[in-house]
Amino acid sequence: MNAIIIGCGYVGSAVAQHWRNLGHVITATTTTQDRLGELQKVANQAIVLKRCDEETLQTILQNQDVVFLSLAPTANHQVDSDMYEETYLHTANNLVLALKHFPNIKQLIYTSSSGVYGNSNGAWVSELSPVAPADRHAEILHETEQVLLSASSPDLKVCIFRLAAIYGPDREFKKRLSGLAGTTRPGTGNQFTNWVHLDDIVSASELALARQLEGVYNVVNDVPITARELFKQLCERYELPEVEWDGSDAAKRSNSRRISNQKLKAEGYQLIHPEVEI
Repeated sequence: MNAIIIGCGYVGSAVAQHWRNLGHVITATTTTQDRLGELQKVANQAIVLKRCDEETLQTILQNQDVVFLSLAPTANHQVDSDMYEETYLHTANNLVLALKHFPNIKQLIYTSSSGVYGNSNGAWVSELSPVAPADRHAEILHETEQVLLSASSPDLKVCIFRLAAIYGPDREFKKRLSGLAGTTRPGTGNQFTNWVHLDDIVSASELALARQLEGVYNVVNDVPITARELFKQLCERYELPEVEWDGSDAAKRSNSRRISNQKLKAEGYQLIHPEVEI
């Protein structure tokens, strides 16, 4: 089938390559001209998409069967809520409008964030749990989900992936976290963190495509791990100075939660990386 991947960053590029290997015809988009050569290696066609207004989206949706939406702000991670709203919510609204002109598109898959759950004080949360976004950024992510889900119909399946924190090639734990070795961190470190390997996001996307999944799915590994244990394993493995914790009440403000993946597993998904691999 023909699939367009809007937003070919870390996740989108990996999905593009995998789906192309499966025999699908892939169009990949990027906001920067410099990445065209890179994307042409993983997709059949790569295009620069500077704007996500309805008219432009209608142009690129021609002859597509599936849309994979994997957005990220073009600036660094510390972008303000206005940039988040422009990146996520405005794009979603325009995409829903554009999709009305393409009844041939059968599925939309969107990579959201498990951050929409907020803090559950270490309790387990599932797709049925109420969301409690901790800030405006997370609120925007949840609003984006709702906008996209509103496009669901008997002819269009909308699947939302709530991703945990991502690790994988070029995002290994040593590369991401070793800079904190030997430091003193706020809190006790007993807050739960949730992770998923890039391989499992890509593989879950294949399942979603094959089974025409719709609705919300948590994409996370089997075993949540506390921040304290994560740093302990990291420092032991690479012989780094230990991370200390100051015992402050900062932990009360942390988003501690354990995220269930049972809904995805009930669809037959088997994790490639069920636990974090330091």
